[in-house]
Amino acid sequence: MTETRTRIELQIRRNPGIHFNELVRSVDFAPGQIQYHVHRLLDDDSIVEEKLYGRTHYYSPSFDPWERRLLALFRRETSRDIIGYVLEHEPTDPQTVADDLGIARSTLEWHLSRLVEQEVIVKERDGQNRVTLVVNCPDRTRTLLKQIAPSIPDRFIDRFTRLVDSLLAE
Repeated sequence: MTETRTRIELQIRRNPGIHFNELVRSVDFAPGQIQYHVHRLLDDDSIVEEKLYGRTHYYSPSFDPWERRLLALFRRETSRDIIGYVLEHEPTDPQTVADDLGIARSTLEWHLSRLVEQEVIVKERDGQNRVTLVVNCPDRTRTLLKQIAPSIPDRFIDRFTRLVDSLLAE
């Protein structure tokens, strides 16, 4: 294996769920060069990919499909904040989460829809049709949360969204 391929594989192992653009920024190789080596790593089964919501994320083969989807979602700061809040305060209702995190309800629902779709959070309804949020597999989720270090661009996008939400609320 070449030194370039080794560096790319190591970066993926250190940052499970890293997406292609962040991989390009973090290893400082040309995109075509990275693309070539990523394809070789995929062919060798040294890494696996998961396409989710318009991005391709890369992982070591040790992660199962649920873990891969969860790690991809946690690359976004707002999703991480939501799941962390629900883990700490469950059961809780969506409006409390939005209020305490300082995000618009629409932003919360956008992230919640993905977290529910990927079976990370469960929306439970009581007899009066009130929604309560709980974490599906809390122990596994806590373990995976510890493996994520968000990228600077992802953090900027999430913070920009929160800024726009606060300006629209005024």
